[in-house]
Amino acid sequence: MRAIVAIALVAVLAGCASQPSSLSELLPRIPPPNFDWLLGKSNKPGPLPQVNGTRTAAIEWQVSVGKAFAGLAPEVTVGSVYAAAGDGTLVRIDAASGAVQWRTSAGRRLSAGPGADDQRIVVGTDKGDVLAFDASGKATWTAHVSSEIVAPPLVSGAVAVVFAGDGRIYGLAMSDGHTVWVNQRTNPPLTVRNSAGGVTARGGVFIGTAGGRLLALDVETGTVGYDVAVATPKGATELERIADVTSQPFLDDRSVCAVAYQGRVACFDIVRGNLLWTRDISSLAGLTGDERNLYVTDDKGAVQALDRANGASVWKQEALAARHIGGPQLVGSDLIGVVDVEGYLHLLSRSDGSYVGRLATDGSPATAQPQRRGTSMVWQSTNGTVYAVGAR
Repeated sequence: MRAIVAIALVAVLAGCASQPSSLSELLPRIPPPNFDWLLGKSNKPGPLPQVNGTRTAAIEWQVSVGKAFAGLAPEVTVGSVYAAAGDGTLVRIDAASGAVQWRTSAGRRLSAGPGADDQRIVVGTDKGDVLAFDASGKATWTAHVSSEIVAPPLVSGAVAVVFAGDGRIYGLAMSDGHTVWVNQRTNPPLTVRNSAGGVTARGGVFIGTAGGRLLALDVETGTVGYDVAVATPKGATELERIADVTSQPFLDDRSVCAVAYQGRVACFDIVRGNLLWTRDISSLAGLTGDERNLYVTDDKGAVQALDRANGASVWKQEALAARHIGGPQLVGSDLIGVVDVEGYLHLLSRSDGSYVGRLATDGSPATAQPQRRGTSMVWQSTNGTVYAVGAR
């Protein structure tokens, strides 16, 4: 019976193209990335572990935007932080001070966004509408794609990259919203909803997909630079064969790395897509890195550090395994931060993984893996607060 229920629930997650309106109501109730709820296990978090350090996290600023869910996440640009709420609220925040520069309404409910640079903002709805605004918050154009927008769009030069729930990726002209290119893929029968989107760099967009693939596309033309396997689906059933990349890739000047659920961590040459190394670690939450290590939250709730050069284990911290934590992010000069299901920010040492501090927020989880701004972390809670937090 549990297996039947599990398959049915994952099929609901995969059905966003056919039932977009119901998913927007469902998302706020879906637990953080952890499949225990599919198997009938309790999603109640375990006790807070004892802090064995004296490191301190401090809220630099916080802004209330409105109730949010997966697919809505702040966009950090050079001078601003943009954020959106499910009710259509759109806010521009001064990145240094936290002062609200303007607040407007998109005029309809939002399912994903924002994507932005310091001049343009793009959001999406569960009806497949894409809405663009200028730097003052004034609406500039509206476009329509094939299905619900499931992840924050990317604004890169003259193109906005938009992620539809049926697996299509669109390049829309930032001038007027017309379609420049479309990348169309066939999704596996069962998938995990991917609200992470992608990352732009070097004139390309890097995207993890259902089925365990990593795509590199030319932003201007949509031409596929490479399509490589992060993980290969395995198992006798479709549920066992889920091997999706559901988090953003991590990249630097030389390599791009991604992690798949029921799969592995894999790093590739950023230009040619040649495989550099792999490690068998499964994750729904994501990874980040610095000049020495990659840091990944695995599907058991442990945070692991891997050597950037070869994937060798550096350390593993399991103290937060019962806290249903999200993806890691760098904070301070030498720390990793993760946010749990109750909104606590937990601090780990980058050198050895020791648990050195924590900070309480508004009691709700982050909608997405936090972003980095300087030495601070920026994220939005499902209760609707955008936080900028530093550590010392």
